[in-house]
Amino acid sequence: MATFELYRRSTIGMCLTETLDEMVENGTLGADLAIKVLVQFDKSMTEALDTQVKSKVSIKGHLHTYRFCDNVWTFILQDATFKNDDTLENVGHVKIVACDSKLLTQ
Repeated sequence: MATFELYRRSTIGMCLTETLDEMVENGTLGADLAIKVLVQFDKSMTEALDTQVKSKVSIKGHLHTYRFCDNVWTFILQDATFKNDDTLENVGHVKIVACDSKLLTQ
């Protein structure tokens, strides 16, 4: 199964990467094992979001920028409002990166 490395730029992904880098620098962990951990992280995040997240959200806002490159959509919204069943959240600036999930099964 192919994976995207999108989740490495999330807070948890960046913390994992920093920790693995420190462990490699200290000699606690080999570089090859650190790479395997990151690849497994990518796979686990993709699977968890696919199987465990069932909520839906609607987003409204001013579309500042959008682009489509290498089958990846990037949207930058200003004054966005995220709404689900019981929550309404306003965000001044948000970047959304979206990939075609069909590419993961190829």
